[in-house]
Amino acid sequence: MQKIGVFKVPMSAPDDLRSFISLVEKKHFQLDEVIAVLGKTEGNGCVNDFTRALTTTVFRNYMSKALNLPEKEVSERVAFVMSGGTEGVMSPHATIFTKKEVQSKGFNDKRLAASSGFTRDFLPEEIGTEVMVFEVAKVVKDLMAKAGIESHEDVHFVQIKCPLLTSERIQDAAKRGKTVVTTDTYKSMGFSRGASALGVAVALNEVKSSDISNDVICKDWSLFSKVASTSAGIELMNCEIIVMGNSLNSASDLRIGHSVMKDAIDLNAVIEAIESAGMKVDKLPTPEQSKKIVNVLAKAEASTTGEVRGRRNTMLTDSDINHTRHARAVVNAVIAAVVQDPMVYISGGGEHQGPDGGGPIAVIIEV
Repeated sequence: MQKIGVFKVPMSAPDDLRSFISLVEKKHFQLDEVIAVLGKTEGNGCVNDFTRALTTTVFRNYMSKALNLPEKEVSERVAFVMSGGTEGVMSPHATIFTKKEVQSKGFNDKRLAASSGFTRDFLPEEIGTEVMVFEVAKVVKDLMAKAGIESHEDVHFVQIKCPLLTSERIQDAAKRGKTVVTTDTYKSMGFSRGASALGVAVALNEVKSSDISNDVICKDWSLFSKVASTSAGIELMNCEIIVMGNSLNSASDLRIGHSVMKDAIDLNAVIEAIESAGMKVDKLPTPEQSKKIVNVLAKAEASTTGEVRGRRNTMLTDSDINHTRHARAVVNAVIAAVVQDPMVYISGGGEHQGPDGGGPIAVIIEV
């Protein structure tokens, strides 16, 4: 039976592995048990954020040397999902997911189950299109089965790292007579995130396959997933995927639950996600309960209306600071105030990930 472990480690810089290495040396887990590393790095979270690639490189390099494996093989075994942007009080960190087989009869209740995997590499002209949607959907279904998650309702968070378009990739497509979804590299991040999220929605029957076409991606906001979290980066050409849910086929000491934030200040959704994981709270978690919250994972997005609860904001009209950066800072502050910890995972850019201006939120707790 599988046992999933989750460990959150602080990072003082994008290449700081000291806390991670300390866990390895103290034998909190075996290095070959790591299936995914989910990081928040301190870059700008935009096209030219190279902290994501740097953090991926140092983790992969360390694991390659420690396990005596080629880096390519490490990349095929471990999903390195790095999300840039730690605005406001958000603290840079990495969340380590481990998986091992144990002799156990399990529990009477469902516990955390997880699996990671990869799509094939995409051609530049496929990024942000229905091709990406259906490839992601196929892999999500496979990973759900691999994790032993039997019901769609038991999937509580699907984290995806997806590619974006660069000038070189756009030119490559043009030379072959192909057209890309957009020639704006920043907008390509949104199309890639949106297509990946719709892939999750199709896999989990949140959206019908027949409703998918290139015409709806980043256009029809009525189509979305309640559990997808996608982040685009320059450092890859495929999608790296982590499926998280609960299963009776798990001997984990952890459980995950989720809710959907209706807007950036939806504190009630934070509480709902905590209680969905099985922790009953009286208004707010107590200090003792907060210690049992391993991490919170959430999406942040500025509403296309330019408002939150009828009040105008300038997130979409600020030419100095991108709206995704504003949104991350706000959502992080709301969640941090509830759980009394600013070291939580907030990813910006919520295309087809929850309703307009809102987004999925998941909480992993110790049982």
